[in-house]
Amino acid sequence: MFIKIFYQPVLNLLILLYNIIPFNDFGVAIILLTVIIKLIFWPLGGKAIKSQKALQDLQPKIDKIKEEYKDDKVASSQKIMDLYKENKINPFSSCLPLLIQLPFLWAVFRIFRSGVETNLDLVYSFISRPETINTVSFGLVDLGVPNVYLAILAGLAQFWQAKMVSTKKPEVKTPGAKDENMMAIMNKQMLFIMPAVTVFIGMSLPGGLTLYWLVITLVTILQQLLVFKKKRNQNVEVIEGEIIK
Repeated sequence: MFIKIFYQPVLNLLILLYNIIPFNDFGVAIILLTVIIKLIFWPLGGKAIKSQKALQDLQPKIDKIKEEYKDDKVASSQKIMDLYKENKINPFSSCLPLLIQLPFLWAVFRIFRSGVETNLDLVYSFISRPETINTVSFGLVDLGVPNVYLAILAGLAQFWQAKMVSTKKPEVKTPGAKDENMMAIMNKQMLFIMPAVTVFIGMSLPGGLTLYWLVITLVTILQQLLVFKKKRNQNVEVIEGEIIK
């Protein structure tokens, strides 16, 4: 079922793009495939970004509650849940859109990991099946083998994306705030660890898969910029409306 619903459609879309692109440039086909997949899930991605941003904006209030009720974990949890309800925020809503996209991401991973040419028998009958796939892109980069430069670029892009939504480290004012301080330190470490892991893993993956990861991260950054800009404009409009009143 996974092959029929996820793997085969993604593979055929890639082959279709490869066929229609001038000079059959594999890299351009991957970039277009990435953009198309991202556009399909654009609304879901936007919801996830809004949820992440909303949680980030509430973080100072959450930290204040944790500090105020540091000796009563039950009351602290209840107050935080009330805060979520008051602001109409579901703390898990940022994860659901990502979970929905996972099967497609896994399909892309398997396509590039196993090699596109090994699965050409899954190409639909109405799509021209190429005899071979030329993995050299732009006449320079072989996307069929690992590429350290693409891995580094993917890591830098992921760092940029994470930096945009990272929260500031809260100040430790009382001994009860040590847990929050430790959490902030862990978040800061993850800001660097995940990009480093991306580079490390990317250096062992086919360049085509690393290019996909780089492009989807860049498009996600663009979406984050648009969502944040729209949010700022809405806040300005609200403030201006209150001033007029």
